[in-house]
Amino acid sequence: MKYVGAHVSAGGGVENAPLNANEIGARAFALFTKNQRQWKANPLTLATIKAFRENCEKYDYKPFQILPHDSYLINLGHPDKELLEKSRAAFLDEMQRCEQLGLDRLNFHPGGHLNIISEEECLKRIAESINIALDKTKGVTAVIENTAGQGSNMGHTFEQLRYIIDKVADKSRVGVCIDTCHAFVSGYNIKTRDGYQETFSKFDNIVGFKYLKGVHLNDTKKELGTKVDRHDSIGKGFLGQNIFIMIMNDSRFDNLPLILETPDESLWAAEIRNLYELVVGPPAAARLSP
Repeated sequence: MKYVGAHVSAGGGVENAPLNANEIGARAFALFTKNQRQWKANPLTLATIKAFRENCEKYDYKPFQILPHDSYLINLGHPDKELLEKSRAAFLDEMQRCEQLGLDRLNFHPGGHLNIISEEECLKRIAESINIALDKTKGVTAVIENTAGQGSNMGHTFEQLRYIIDKVADKSRVGVCIDTCHAFVSGYNIKTRDGYQETFSKFDNIVGFKYLKGVHLNDTKKELGTKVDRHDSIGKGFLGQNIFIMIMNDSRFDNLPLILETPDESLWAAEIRNLYELVVGPPAAARLSP
């Protein structure tokens, strides 16, 4: 079964995110558990935690349908020791907040080398950062998002994602989120049927679908291989509709949070409905199956 939703607002408190998701007909949702543009936030109160859990239960959102996202400030591969430690402390706080809320995964951008250290050293620091957080938490999987490859950001190839995973001690608590916009602009031509099949065959061989813990469904304002991260509404960018037809009819993407991060939130309810309308019956789905 497909679980499609969007990255909804948690304004006024994280307990409001399930309400906002339900209002747009979402069967999954993403949220920030704190202000994503600040390093620190007040601790979650017991009342907030209780209200969040109750609202998730009320609207039937289970942990596997929820994909929280960490702060954009965090760089787990930072070349500067002080800023690396600051990022690690902030990431640990985010993991602990997920643990308190009863969530089982945290999505994050791995980080970048800022052209100061080597790519390999950056990837090693990212893996070490994950290990530190996993050692101090339980029950929450660190979910690495593939990036567009903009600037010095790492994680834009499947090989880089695999390198990080290989150096994580607890393989049961590391995973990957695939962003369709990021994949395309980083060089994976998922737009065509042949390209889709080739890309996800590579993904399975290099990373493995067992590590897939979520998907960001985004069209793109930029062309293939440009390495520029600019999301667009579904069907309005360079990806078009076919990629989303294939995903919605591909059983490998069942039972995962499929999250819209498209720029016009007024379209989210319609985009969710339209994505479900792309699902075809078993005979047709068999023809679409890679």
